Amino acid sequence: MSVKVRFAPSPTGLLHVGNVRTAIANWLYARKMGGVFFLRIDDTDLERSTKEYEDGLKEDLLWLCLNWDETAKQSERFAQYDAAVEKLKADGRLYPCYETSHELDLKRKIQLGQGKPPLYDRAGLRLTEDDVAKYEAEGRKPHWRFKLNVPTRVEWEDLVKGHQSFEIGALSDPILVRGDGTYLYTLPSVVDDIDFKITHIMRGEDHSANSAVQTQLFEALGANAPEMAHFSLLTGAAGEGLSKRLGTASIKSYREDDGLEAMSIFSLLARLGSSEPIEPFTSIQPLIDGFDFSKFSRSTAKFDPKDLEILNAKILHVTDFDDVKDHLPEGTTEALWNVARANVKKTADAAEWMTIVNGPVTPIIEDADFIAKAAALLPSGDWDDTTWKAWTTAVKEETGAKGKGLFMPLRQAVTGMDHGPDMGSLLPLIGETRVRARLTGEKA
Repeated sequence: MSVKVRFAPSPTGLLHVGNVRTAIANWLYARKMGGVFFLRIDDTDLERSTKEYEDGLKEDLLWLCLNWDETAKQSERFAQYDAAVEKLKADGRLYPCYETSHELDLKRKIQLGQGKPPLYDRAGLRLTEDDVAKYEAEGRKPHWRFKLNVPTRVEWEDLVKGHQSFEIGALSDPILVRGDGTYLYTLPSVVDDIDFKITHIMRGEDHSANSAVQTQLFEALGANAPEMAHFSLLTGAAGEGLSKRLGTASIKSYREDDGLEAMSIFSLLARLGSSEPIEPFTSIQPLIDGFDFSKFSRSTAKFDPKDLEILNAKILHVTDFDDVKDHLPEGTTEALWNVARANVKKTADAAEWMTIVNGPVTPIIEDADFIAKAAALLPSGDWDDTTWKAWTTAVKEETGAKGKGLFMPLRQAVTGMDHGPDMGSLLPLIGETRVRARLTGEKA
């Protein structure tokens, strides 16, 4: 069977961690199986959907290397949804209801007060022509519910959760069409999955009940439901529900505000909730090769933004200049990057090391006599990666200092810091003139 999966964001906001995790799972499976990754823009909400958000989500996906093979917009497919509605009406599976939101709320409160589950009572199926005429005369417009086949159980073998079984009688007949004629998510999604021949649906476990309903809708429209995979939901690091700050942190903000690399996000979200260790990847191919539904846990997956920062640093430590130069601070040279990358957490941190090289730097000098002797022993001529060793050897022989007592005062005087890159590599970048000025207090 040829695999075809879909990712279906709504252009009503920015992409965030939760929905990008779903996109990554779909994309990895499609690429592993040699299948099709289909991007569907769910823009039936014409008031809230914008071109700006659509362009933004596409930019985010491409930044994450989640390229798509086919795409479609739901706003261009209303004729197909209208045809499905007419079929369901003709088959007696879609029926009009005239209750207001207030009346439905009252019904639910009464049911709860009686200790009953708050299910729709199917009053719409018992309406007479006179009832309909009365409601129409009041100016009411019907919303349309899908008549579920009850009592029955919907079952499937979930690729992540294993055997799933839902008692349809425990669910209300879902509304597919609002009173103003607009569609809720369910019907357009199923129609598109049929028309575009989607073979697998992958999403969060909070959609499990929806999957049971949609299975009957697939059947009512003359199709079989695709295979299903429901991933555990994300929680915070301590198992708490994701706060708005964490759960809806946008990919755009991680890219533009936090300066994270795409592969740090990809590396984390591709394995979050699986039995595989979280590792820093610089290539996507190992994640494609290793994708397997059986590796994903049925328990919740914990998301901690700190993990992104750790992964980001580890990835940058092994990233070549050519792969990162386009978003390094202006003026960062390949030589500087090669020296500094082991000491950065984000590309913006390279600016700090440009300052260490070019100045201004405030030297830390606790023993002026020691530094004065060291300054007098500075080598002259062209400096290279042997200069630091030659200099420290000379200082050691002259002063008797060794170990930390030798190296730390020199590092502090030259860089103004007590940590950083290997001085053997850093010293030639700073150069003799600037080093001498920092040791002596003279102008460079």
